[in-house]
Amino acid sequence: MDRNQVIGFSLLGVLLIGYLWYNSYEQKQYTEQKRAKFVADSIAGRKQKADSVAPAAVAPTATVTAANDSATVALRATQPTSYYGQAQTVTLENKKLALQFSTKGAFPVTATVKGYKTYRGKPLNLFSGAGNVLSATLPFDQGKSTADLYFTPQQRTEANGDKTIDFSADLGAGKKVDIIYTLPADDYMMRCSVVLTGISANSVPLVWNTNGLHTEKDMENERMNTQVYYRNKDGENDYFTVRADEEKILSNNGPMHWFGFRKQYFSSALINDDGFGKADVKYMARQADTTVVAQNLAKIDLPMKPGGNVQTASFKWFIGPNDYNTLHSYNIDLEDMVPLGYGIMAFVKYINKYAIIPLFYFLSGFIGNIIIIIMLMTIFIRLVLSFFTYKSFLSSAKMRVMKPELDELRAKCGDDQQKFSMEQMKLYRSVGVNPLGGCLPMLFQLPILLAMYYLFPSFIEFRQERFLWAEDLSTYDSVLDFGFNIPLYGDHVSLLCLLMTASSLFVALYNRNMTPQDPNNPMMKYMPFIFPVILMGIFNKMAAALTFYYTFSNILSIVQQFIIQKYFIDEKAIHAQLQENRNKPATTSKWAQKLEEMQKMQAERAKTMPRRTDKKK
Repeated sequence: MDRNQVIGFSLLGVLLIGYLWYNSYEQKQYTEQKRAKFVADSIAGRKQKADSVAPAAVAPTATVTAANDSATVALRATQPTSYYGQAQTVTLENKKLALQFSTKGAFPVTATVKGYKTYRGKPLNLFSGAGNVLSATLPFDQGKSTADLYFTPQQRTEANGDKTIDFSADLGAGKKVDIIYTLPADDYMMRCSVVLTGISANSVPLVWNTNGLHTEKDMENERMNTQVYYRNKDGENDYFTVRADEEKILSNNGPMHWFGFRKQYFSSALINDDGFGKADVKYMARQADTTVVAQNLAKIDLPMKPGGNVQTASFKWFIGPNDYNTLHSYNIDLEDMVPLGYGIMAFVKYINKYAIIPLFYFLSGFIGNIIIIIMLMTIFIRLVLSFFTYKSFLSSAKMRVMKPELDELRAKCGDDQQKFSMEQMKLYRSVGVNPLGGCLPMLFQLPILLAMYYLFPSFIEFRQERFLWAEDLSTYDSVLDFGFNIPLYGDHVSLLCLLMTASSLFVALYNRNMTPQDPNNPMMKYMPFIFPVILMGIFNKMAAALTFYYTFSNILSIVQQFIIQKYFIDEKAIHAQLQENRNKPATTSKWAQKLEEMQKMQAERAKTMPRRTDKKK
């Protein structure tokens, strides 16, 4: 690996570190601003709540007696039947989902995604239990919430196989509310309707609370890959990562097309083609909670369509896996919840969308083994990039054949490194050698490496796919668990990560032996070996599919280098061509001219600077 290649890899490292720092800084600033607003609102809310419950706090405690029961019976006689009752559970399911609804509130309390299991082999519940609410606040009885009403369910199956459940609550005096859910026979997208009879409202606040359950191997990694996404009607979209022991606030004035709560491989999203109104969202994660990855607490305005005595509102509810093809099929950009590249690396998502993912699905159409697909993808990518690889090795070969002349220049210039650099540039220009010839071709390959870095940990197709000792290619493989954490490394040993590191070191060693070294810069000899060791700590917790891809890519790189250098690189012919170039008129690029001018200016500046002399007292 020559100096230009090292510069390329170093540039990648600097970009990654800079992106991580910038992203962390921006997230911190945003969180602090929202936290201040949330604290102020919380204080006001607590004060209002305290004022409303103050009289009850000083009331004497009474023992429940038969008289109380009589009073309750008398009170119920004056209230609609939907104000009291006993909660029951009803089920609505199709080929892909099984949803359990509570008749109190008429919302699903459990969502089971069929065809998938948790990491421990149990049925995969995206959410389940108390704290999962979808309710509307009605402009009736001082803001009555549908979560406090008892509904009467009626189920039916449509001719096309769609299943519908109609929850109805009679509020008396000609007022009624219906919440209707329709689940297609073979889809993750449920249609929802709110129908108000005898109740007038331009919009109703919709409260949506979700507790995302732990379903994957590593809770920490699952939290790092849990985000809140939204997309406005004007196409603006954004996401926010939920981190442990943090609370974040999202305020959006709408109109919002959809709003999604994404876990690593499964999501829940509300969609309104007409647009939701104002949305206020709080989302959080608790480090001590071992069952809930994160919580989503949202309040969204749901516009109502006027219709005389009856007003309606319709929206859709996606509950299912983050399968790219499935999300893309809805044609509303839900596939954005599969992170394929973001921040300063957002450009690589287009490589994934239009090249890598189509290639994967093409191969999976007639190959069932994931590992074979990854290997074929790697071979194909290597073949496509072989032109750039060849140009990089050709540049290294030119450097090798120029080494004797460079050694003569170095001896002639002595310790004057600036003079040597100028003479080196003149020599390169005279023989037609581009000093960046080995770096630039490799830079064209970096977007592919970055695209894979984002794709593999997010692609649900790798989830729970086995390979040798790796039980799940979507998470790290472990051949040894320490039981304690080693800083900058982790609490386990990933064998695929070690193989990736070993193959990277071998590639670096192979390249070093094929590339002339600069004796004035001995650190360049060790830089190619330091970078893989640093990456080992980062990739130790990455998806096994990713570390396998990099390992196999390194093996192919070695084979490719051997073939190119053995059969396509003729150093004698290259040397003859370089000598022949000396007789041709030299053409200087603007960049080379600028670089030479800068070197001359530095040399002149060095001559005019006063020399420092140390005087002994």
